[in-house]
Amino acid sequence: MTVRGDTSEECGVERLFDIAGAELGTVTGLVNNAGVTGPLGRLADARTEDLRRVVEVNLLGYLLCCRRAAQDMAAAGGGAIVNVSSAAATLGSPGDYVHYAATKAAADALTIGLSKELGPDGIRVNAVAPGIIDTDMHAAMGDPGRPARAAAGIPLGRPGQPEEVAGAITWLLSPEASYTTGAVLRVSGGR
Repeated sequence: MTVRGDTSEECGVERLFDIAGAELGTVTGLVNNAGVTGPLGRLADARTEDLRRVVEVNLLGYLLCCRRAAQDMAAAGGGAIVNVSSAAATLGSPGDYVHYAATKAAADALTIGLSKELGPDGIRVNAVAPGIIDTDMHAAMGDPGRPARAAAGIPLGRPGQPEEVAGAITWLLSPEASYTTGAVLRVSGGR
């Protein structure tokens, strides 16, 4: 099922959860994966509208989705949330997108704090922090060859694939991860 919406807007999040609940039943899993970077470059050169959009999508959207998921999952007796962070959260991404890295560091803090807050409600909250993954995101930010060029700086010698990140997310949502909460699982090839 596909629902089109903007997770940085409260009405979009409410609509998404309402439709998912009506069509699929009680929501017991959330993967916060919406994310934007804006154009590559130094923070000093970034436009305010690009900064604002990155914060609204990457942080406010996560907060709004987590809030609604917490309400629904607590009423249902439990669930699991996985926030997609980034290795950029700890690397800082100087010269590329410091503002994006800052929002992903905020996602890590959200994950840790919310895991402690929601644990008593039976809700696990974790994050996956991908490194450089071969996706269209690089082309969208203006540098489609970035993953291939970055390979030399990655200990495993290559960019990751979306399926490798999906596997980590799937595990964190599964019963096999039933004693895992507050973790930020790095999927970055050692970077």
